[in-house]
Amino acid sequence: MSTEKTELIKRLEAEGDIAADYLEELLDIIDVGGEFEIDVERDRATVEIVDDEDERELRRLVGRDGAVLDALQELTRLVVQNETGERSRLMLDIAGHRKAQRQRLAAIAEEAVTRAQATGEPVRLEPMNPFERKVCHDVVSAAGLFSDSEGTPPNRRVVIYLEEPEVLVDEEDDEA
Repeated sequence: MSTEKTELIKRLEAEGDIAADYLEELLDIIDVGGEFEIDVERDRATVEIVDDEDERELRRLVGRDGAVLDALQELTRLVVQNETGERSRLMLDIAGHRKAQRQRLAAIAEEAVTRAQATGEPVRLEPMNPFERKVCHDVVSAAGLFSDSEGTPPNRRVVIYLEEPEVLVDEEDDEA
């Protein structure tokens, strides 16, 4: 492994540790239990909070459609950024919510890839948030096809192509 890659992994592990410390304090304040799993996936730190005994308590921290989880992730990213001085792309999962979301989105993207291959035509998915679009872009890329995002939030969507389109729209916001 290169020195550059090793340094990146160390930096991301440190981000995970900072995030876990912050979240542990938060859970103590609201009197919710949970264990922390810190990892590095796809060049970003990940922190998952799990509780094998009482997932119901943790699910409150996910909120309706993951709204509370999204807010906690942004707060945690800000804490990490404040500590490190660098923007964080940390991914937070609570009670397996994002994992289940990824599986659901991967199935949607795989079905759309199959449809694009069968028809030879671009396939437009329903509007999605940046996290959801990123999952779909990853699935499409792994299948050897091309994808782009079009539209403006909240109507921004993934479009799947058999061949690389001539003009690609900026995908900066698809790295949530």
